[in-house]
Amino acid sequence: MQLWQKLRHAKYRRDEKIFLAEGYKVVQELLGSKWKTRAILVMEKKRPYYDDFLLTIPNEIDLYGLSESKWDELTQDKSPEGIMAIAAIPTQSGIIELLAHDTGHILLLHQINNPNNLGALIRTAHWFGIRAIILSNGSVDFTNPKVVRSSMGSLFHLTMAAEANFAELLPRIKEYYFLVGSHISKGVMPHACTRKTALLLGNESHGLPETLLNLSDEQWHIPRAENADSLSLPQAAAIIMYECTKTTTKHEAQKIQ
Repeated sequence: MQLWQKLRHAKYRRDEKIFLAEGYKVVQELLGSKWKTRAILVMEKKRPYYDDFLLTIPNEIDLYGLSESKWDELTQDKSPEGIMAIAAIPTQSGIIELLAHDTGHILLLHQINNPNNLGALIRTAHWFGIRAIILSNGSVDFTNPKVVRSSMGSLFHLTMAAEANFAELLPRIKEYYFLVGSHISKGVMPHACTRKTALLLGNESHGLPETLLNLSDEQWHIPRAENADSLSLPQAAAIIMYECTKTTTKHEAQKIQ
């Protein structure tokens, strides 16, 4: 129990290579992914709601019942659902090795420090078929409980890489991808991408530094009405990802039909 409590802190998550994944939907997505589940925790008071589901848990995964008071020491939810998992952090391959594989479009996130924003970006990337995200140094840990919760389990279907030095990495990325940087006011409108593209987005408050934007092959901006102030980062990212993947999405839809 003491170890689980420490998982609120990124240092212990990194040291132990495990993290908490709270919520029924999140646990379901974890179990249906290639990410490893170390244990399932259930609040005893709510266990009857999950009896049928718990019967489907593989025998090699440990199951623990916790009192309500013990649960309160772990939960991030104001109204907890009463189920969470202990998930293993996958061993990360090198970033260059990741780039060399045919992963399709990728998302590059520079110093995203709001966990709810990162969770939303992960969820959106999953929706649009983007399967890999690289986070710069200075970004929130992708195993942060709020990131995991707000991603609604999409995290477990993506390849994640973190602590990247973008100033050094972007020239290497351009060897494999067409690099697009996002800008609030200049560049071309987002459009469909027929080649492998790396979408580079920055912090909601500060955007991308010019040093990184200058490395991009193309800059995109989203036109706005005259009196509009701004879009949130997740909103802007959703538009950019939609436009970038539009050709692929249309092709896949026709194939399904």
